[in-house]
Amino acid sequence: MTGLAAIDETAPILPMNNVSKWTERSRGTLMLQLDTLRESLKYEGGISRRWFMAYGAALASIPWMNRAALAQTRPRFDTNPFSLGIASGDPDSSSVVLWTRLAPKPLEPFGGMSKEPVQVSWVLADDDNMRNVVAKGTAIATPQLGHSVHVEVHGLKPDRWYWYRFRVGDVESPLGRTRTLPSADAVKDELKFAFASCQHFETGYYTAYQHMAENDLDLIFHLGDYIYEGGGRKDQVRQHIGSEIHSLNDYRVRHAQYRGDPQLQRAHSNCPWFVTWDDHEVSNNYAGEISAKENVDTAEFLLRRANAYQAYYENMPLRRRSLPTGPHMELYRSASFGQLAEFQILDTRQYRSDQPNGDRRSPLNEEALNPRNSLLGAKQRDWLQASLLQSQGTWNILAQQVMMGLVGFTKDSDPLSYSMDQWPGYAAERIALMQFMADRRIPNPIVLTGDIHSNWVNDLRVDDRNQETEIVATEFVGTSISSGGKGIDRREGHDQLLSQNPFIRFQNTQRGYVRCRVTPAEWRSDYLVVDDVTVADGKTSTRASFVVEAGQAGAKLV
Repeated sequence: MTGLAAIDETAPILPMNNVSKWTERSRGTLMLQLDTLRESLKYEGGISRRWFMAYGAALASIPWMNRAALAQTRPRFDTNPFSLGIASGDPDSSSVVLWTRLAPKPLEPFGGMSKEPVQVSWVLADDDNMRNVVAKGTAIATPQLGHSVHVEVHGLKPDRWYWYRFRVGDVESPLGRTRTLPSADAVKDELKFAFASCQHFETGYYTAYQHMAENDLDLIFHLGDYIYEGGGRKDQVRQHIGSEIHSLNDYRVRHAQYRGDPQLQRAHSNCPWFVTWDDHEVSNNYAGEISAKENVDTAEFLLRRANAYQAYYENMPLRRRSLPTGPHMELYRSASFGQLAEFQILDTRQYRSDQPNGDRRSPLNEEALNPRNSLLGAKQRDWLQASLLQSQGTWNILAQQVMMGLVGFTKDSDPLSYSMDQWPGYAAERIALMQFMADRRIPNPIVLTGDIHSNWVNDLRVDDRNQETEIVATEFVGTSISSGGKGIDRREGHDQLLSQNPFIRFQNTQRGYVRCRVTPAEWRSDYLVVDDVTVADGKTSTRASFVVEAGQAGAKLV
């Protein structure tokens, strides 16, 4: 379903925590805006971006009265309302987000919940027996936000582990573990985390998350493609419910199907996550306000993007600052692990210009090298550069989506071609960013990447085509959790790929994730691979490990 039919008028995108009832005047204002939008769509060419933004602003400005008094405090459930599990995320040195979403029937509209707000209690303790409670309270799960709960717990001590759970009516959630980050001036000896991406539900099991949960990790980073938007296909390991998703309810159900996986739930409950998206959270290879599909009107696509962004927020442990307004949602942000590591978490989808050369592999021609092409957008790029200049971290990490290495591919004697959906399609901006880090002497830059369903280690230069220059950063590209199905340790064409791109230190096409151990002296990335994600009991092993020594750019195989 597309276009106006994708607007769910029962669940507008509104900033709220304690949500209240509309006044009749406010509801009339909304209905007037919707009527105007409908009338505008009748004209050839659809509506302008200005009209669509006016619509989103009207939704965000509707006044609300306190509805906490109207919330159900003793709801009864026939099935588990915590079917989607619990999670925590976006920690800093004194606070963390606790998340859940009530869904006793997760694959039905509204998750099987009534269209009424529900009071949810929460408690956080500094012991796993929950005896020493340090914070507790209640939150209102509203139908407008899919009965999701995002509790920001403040006033916590830095660098501490905590345990938490929720309760609604007579039902208690599982126990979760979370932590705060060290204070900005703390000197830390070690950080252990993992990063992952691309978890297509249909093409494999989440064995990697089962293994990840068995590690004693401080953090997990998810770099995008948390869900996939396509319709269900037969003869897969598992099958999506329904056809390709467009409406808010479509996206909610798809997230619920993924969230129901027990291995994913276990990894979420084991430590806090930092999340960012790529394209499949909305639609494959979209670029900013532009659908990759032909003949899709911008306004129509923005309506779909608004639905997708709201569902993403509802299902992720994100702070209120990331609450979407229409088709816009601020996701880029920083996090510091004391003076050891500074993370810049990027969004390379929402603000990018359209892919050059028709979004296909192409030489680095004039169109690909056009300085007007931007993957980050001006505002995010300025923020990133300022954040890097202000960083006090020994290691400076860009947690982002698409491969930064200028990897060229060829057949026979054809000239090298590059992916226009990745950084090579925005080569001028990428070269300028590397030059900025080189000129400002940003300490120990590391790039973490997902998207490509394969493992890579790339030593990055200002321009990777010029191997005579110094290495600026190292990129660790993680393969998919399950996307692409059973991976293999392919060797065909491998030697040619490396000879044509000598900055590549490692490449592999199995499934899995990357585990990182960071100290003041050394960064270590272990590439964990799963032998077969098409069976539920796949085996995990270490395929390769690389280290980067502080103050000495370049990855070394160990």
